[in-house]
Amino acid sequence: MVRLLLFLALLCLAALGLAWFADHPGQVGLTWQGYRVETSLMVATGGVIALAIAIGLVWGLVRFVFRIPSLVTLANRARRREKGFAALSHGMVAVGSGDARAASRHAAEAHRLIGAEPMTRLLRAQAAQLAGDRAGAETAFRDMLDGSHTHALGLRGLHMEARRRGDHEAALNYATLAHKHAALPWAGQAVLDDRAARGDWAGALAAVEANAAAKLIDKPTANRLRAVLKTALAEERATREPQAALALAQEATRLAPSLVPAAALNGRLSAAGGDYRRAARIIETAYEKIPHPDLAAAYLRLRPGDSAVDRLARARNLARLAPNDPESRLTIARAALEARDFAAARAAAAPLLDPDAHAGRPSVRVCLLMADLEETQGAPGAVREWLARAARAPRDRAWIADGFVSDRWAPVSPAGSSTLRLAHPRGKVERAQRGFIGSSAGACRGASGGARCGRAAGADRRSLRAADP
Repeated sequence: MVRLLLFLALLCLAALGLAWFADHPGQVGLTWQGYRVETSLMVATGGVIALAIAIGLVWGLVRFVFRIPSLVTLANRARRREKGFAALSHGMVAVGSGDARAASRHAAEAHRLIGAEPMTRLLRAQAAQLAGDRAGAETAFRDMLDGSHTHALGLRGLHMEARRRGDHEAALNYATLAHKHAALPWAGQAVLDDRAARGDWAGALAAVEANAAAKLIDKPTANRLRAVLKTALAEERATREPQAALALAQEATRLAPSLVPAAALNGRLSAAGGDYRRAARIIETAYEKIPHPDLAAAYLRLRPGDSAVDRLARARNLARLAPNDPESRLTIARAALEARDFAAARAAAAPLLDPDAHAGRPSVRVCLLMADLEETQGAPGAVREWLARAARAPRDRAWIADGFVSDRWAPVSPAGSSTLRLAHPRGKVERAQRGFIGSSAGACRGASGGARCGRAAGADRRSLRAADP
């Protein structure tokens, strides 16, 4: 619309100019080399305009003739780029389909046609990785370090290649360089993984704070990571610095109230400091959310001088918070057995022996409890029966990480990349109790039940990641 109005305005101005010339006639004379030419003003103006148009056309023709070589060069270059980007597209499709030979061929063709474009470098690296050429892949990724747009991509590729060949020091160096270059989630996670794998909980906590400040992780994930790392620090300092450990455990409980190890440690340290009421309240709050044997064990032994009868009373008090949970019945039965109240022990364990109950067949811990009960009452035949049943009984929920089952929680797992859960080792997940996971190692995960298993803590710990709380 604006262009149309502008065109009409110019047309009106031209018409006004012609009308002005028509209303003001005049003569134009030109004398040159003894010749004199006279004409009207309108004709002279038209001649000047025609001469200017002719000169412009001749100049344009001459300019086009002299530009023919450069135009031919530009056309050839455009055709090469078109062919190069077509090869690049075909190469990416070949990488996605797993055709290593075609990917390498198209990568070489794209590099020949369009040179060191960022996507060409990436295609060369991916084609080399697909073909198993680790040296070629590393060379391609190193070439990316020269370009500002591909610097971070090159560091990421070199980091992954170093991890594949088991060079964790080089992988960490590349991640550190990338983290200095830009706030990248994978680089921040790699730094966190390395510090956690070394047991440097303070350093890992600093990495979490840096990642949270750069908004690489969300607030719930950061709080969960802080809670687990503070729990690890508290466990480490519990013997040497009990007050500092208590402060860390309290902070971990505040950040993640459902984190069982934090609540149990908080309760034990509070009781050790003489604050039995606070310790009991902390464990009761956590047990009401997640009935767990670690919480029950800590609760029954808050007072070192309590008798077995006192512990039985405490077990019954704790069980009122989750009366229908099997863990509550097991806690009462075990405490009654230690108090030699065999009738109470049998009464507490009776609902767990019914194969038609909600919990199903008696688990390993239930069978072992009954074996201990029969042995205490002098029934060796019944002991052998319960031990035989325990060998075939369903496993209890336990701390599990990446196929490893442990009777103790740990901040990182020996190996693997699975999520932390309270789960049956052989079956369906019962209830989530999340902390850390890892790409090559996660964190120990646990379940309300705690089967008798080999410990997962202290093995080759290589990675640390946060699961959803």
